[in-house]
Amino acid sequence: MSVRKSERLLNLLIMLLVQRHFVPKERIRSILYPGSSSEAFEKMFERDKDELRSLGVPIEVGSMDTYFDDEPGYRIRPDEFALPDIDLTPDEASVVGLATRVWQHAKLADATTEAVRKLRALGAPVDVTALDIVEPRLSAEEPSFDAFWEATAERTPVVFGYRRPGQDEVTTRHLQPWGVTRYSGRWYVVGLDTDRGEERVFRLSRVEGEARPDGPAGSYDVPAGTDVSAVARRLAPAPVVQRAVLLVRRGAGHQLRRGAAGVETDVVGPDDHTTWDRVVLERDTLGLADEVLGHGADVCVEEPLELRAQVVERLRAGLDRASTAGGVA
Repeated sequence: MSVRKSERLLNLLIMLLVQRHFVPKERIRSILYPGSSSEAFEKMFERDKDELRSLGVPIEVGSMDTYFDDEPGYRIRPDEFALPDIDLTPDEASVVGLATRVWQHAKLADATTEAVRKLRALGAPVDVTALDIVEPRLSAEEPSFDAFWEATAERTPVVFGYRRPGQDEVTTRHLQPWGVTRYSGRWYVVGLDTDRGEERVFRLSRVEGEARPDGPAGSYDVPAGTDVSAVARRLAPAPVVQRAVLLVRRGAGHQLRRGAAGVETDVVGPDDHTTWDRVVLERDTLGLADEVLGHGADVCVEEPLELRAQVVERLRAGLDRASTAGGVA
């Protein structure tokens, strides 16, 4: 996806999310599509709305005037975009997946800040508290994440090297990517494997080298009704359930608590600044270290020892880097 298009989609998402009322189409055009003709604006706007909706963003259409319905407006209600306190449906999971990719991924974090700044500079009233609906806890460190995410949005086929588990040989794969999703602590790309003519799921951490375009943008369509998260759950290896015990500061770690198998309140914690709870998880612990580290001093690992050691090692590595940087300065 081009930088211009990526920024435009992100600006549209934020503009409709952070404003309290329906935004008229002409205002959207003047701020996000300046200089475009009426025909060009209609085409780009419809395409951008379709792309966001395909990723699960609930764009609502409503009347700007109580008595007249001749001018439609658009918005994204934060309460519909937010993570509910229930098990996620596929649609809700895709909304959360998009939000975490937008706010978590390092490359797009700066773009989010820049989008809000531009909207304010152009006179658009914004409510930035709407951006707090998803806690930023997921990471996307795989080098191929950008290429697959952009190819998905642009509908561009890709070619890449892939190493299957337990094999040394790297094979060349050709894919029409339908979406990128996180499942059981891992990032996967889902799409049509054109070599085999079947839907496939590929784990991004096993991609070798660079994922490159393998055809023109817009050269394929995602099958109607495709649920990328459901495909990943169906085709990806089943997670290995393990038991993890965490000490979580009272009032923190809401995402961890939401999936807990049990919570013991008012236990002895690492410090006495606040009260602590013992949270027991029964899940695949892959990726859990990232979540724990994302909560900073509010979460401490009791078990398993392997997870605790992994968190401690990464914290020490971070301190070492900070110390080295300080010494150089």
